[in-house]
Amino acid sequence: MRAVVLREFGSADQLRIDSFPDPAEASGWVVVRLRASALNWHDVLVRQGRYRSPLPHVLGADGAGERIDTGEPVMVLPSLWWGADESAPAPDFQILGDQLPGTYAELVRVPAECLVPKPARLSWTQAAALPLVGVTCFRALFTRGRLSSGESLLVFGTGGGVATMAVSLAVAIGARVVVTSSSLAKIEQAQELGADGGVQHTDEDWVSAARDRSPGGRGFDVVLDPVGRWTEAVRALRPGGRLVVLGANLAELATMDVRSFYFGQYDLLGTTMGSPKDFAGLLSLLDSTPVAPPVVDTVFPLEAAAEAHRRLESGAGFGKVVLTHD
Repeated sequence: MRAVVLREFGSADQLRIDSFPDPAEASGWVVVRLRASALNWHDVLVRQGRYRSPLPHVLGADGAGERIDTGEPVMVLPSLWWGADESAPAPDFQILGDQLPGTYAELVRVPAECLVPKPARLSWTQAAALPLVGVTCFRALFTRGRLSSGESLLVFGTGGGVATMAVSLAVAIGARVVVTSSSLAKIEQAQELGADGGVQHTDEDWVSAARDRSPGGRGFDVVLDPVGRWTEAVRALRPGGRLVVLGANLAELATMDVRSFYFGQYDLLGTTMGSPKDFAGLLSLLDSTPVAPPVVDTVFPLEAAAEAHRRLESGAGFGKVVLTHD
């Protein structure tokens, strides 16, 4: 089959279209002919060798296409072997595209339990863009963050796939959303998704400006931090608020005032990708509320995967970067 094959870890230039062995049939597994795949920051880390993937390797966690056996249109849940404990993944949990060949290819093989019917209202590109950010945000906001209608949410770094999906999901359940960005244009785009507004986190004392946008200026019920800025995030919370952390792109270490943290009665919640149960909850929410489709920033052909990675790494986009396989 044709695939984007990584033969050496490194820059985006290492991603080249090539031939790769077709996935073999196996009991309990299904082969999908992919119509589109979507990029995630996780793919960049795999490409750089952070997950010690086998080489040669095919990247990609997100995808949508048709089952080879039935022809049914499906989406791929990239959360493999979560396990029975909903509180945290099992020791053998992995993300599709880590150790197993992923979705930057004509075909991919996944466990049957990781396939769900494609919603009819989503295009192929939108369906490919949904699973990873969708299940991640559902778990972060609702399973872990306990966000409910009428509460307030601050989302750090609007523009990426996680942030845009978080805005859409929170607005759909009736939460009030404020965002941060270095770009006024991206704040305006977030408002088009339903956010109340935002602040530029490049401004001096932007945390105070964000708090001023919270109900009564007390701070937010929930802060979603996908970048690792814990110190500022806690300052933006109301007393008793919840900080949900799901990334460390900007900072992998944080210094915090422990005394003010426990006097503030805050919750610090770590989260990653969600479980099949979280994914079922996401799909139910899509059926019962007017959740906006995933925001697609740019679409590239499969052959241009290197260019797509450069677009993702530039930080210039708003929403997901997607590859088409036709």
